[in-house]
Amino acid sequence: MRIITLNMNGIRSASNKGVFSWLDSQAADFICVQEVKAHENDLTHDMKAYGDYKSYFSFAQKKGYSGVGIYTKTQPKKIIREIGLPLFDSEGRYLELMYDNLSVVSIYLPSGSSGEERQAFKFEVLDYLLPYLKKRKAENLPMILCGDINIAHKEIDLKNYKGNKKNSGFLPEERQWMTELFESVGWIDTYRKLYPDTTDNSYTWWSNRGEAYAKNVGWRLDYQIAHPSLKDQILEASIYKDEKFSDHAPLIIDYKL
Repeated sequence: MRIITLNMNGIRSASNKGVFSWLDSQAADFICVQEVKAHENDLTHDMKAYGDYKSYFSFAQKKGYSGVGIYTKTQPKKIIREIGLPLFDSEGRYLELMYDNLSVVSIYLPSGSSGEERQAFKFEVLDYLLPYLKKRKAENLPMILCGDINIAHKEIDLKNYKGNKKNSGFLPEERQWMTELFESVGWIDTYRKLYPDTTDNSYTWWSNRGEAYAKNVGWRLDYQIAHPSLKDQILEASIYKDEKFSDHAPLIIDYKL
């Protein structure tokens, strides 16, 4: 089973840059997308009915903002678009497709880089999510959480770690949240399960400022986080950088499922 996750930074923009042509070659079972920046009536027929896939979305109430989606060839048993945190839910940041033996989530956590108010909201989301994911882990339904988490967990997860210790995305509290999720609650960072020490090749996001992409001054912000029951089912991981569809790169994980 192959799952791809990608923050599109606008589905229409990514489409114009050839993302769907590339996806044609990937034979993914699930394609999780974030920051679609659109409502349903903004999507073309090909964006909604791409190839043999069915598409499901959770759109933000605000026009041209946030929003997540999942493409799949298998109709889900149940669809969840809200986790019970009103502002988070209104911004279209969560979509879960449930099946008998698997749950796949596309999630987009807020950035706090625009100011104190949004950073406070980000901390509110993190405080809500940890017990939520602890509860979901206890349900023992294999689940894979895919998306832009907007946190680089460790120093090897960004190029300029020394200069970013006081910046959103690498704050001590955010990094501690990731540590608790993985080490205390028990969820699996699938990429790090396979490549525990990789640095420069692990980045999935680059600032549009300066020559960050050309110089590979990046951050690892995109994850596939798996239920611990899937620990031994993670086969391969890669980050596709041959083409640039947005300021993020697609993260591809293959599972033995």
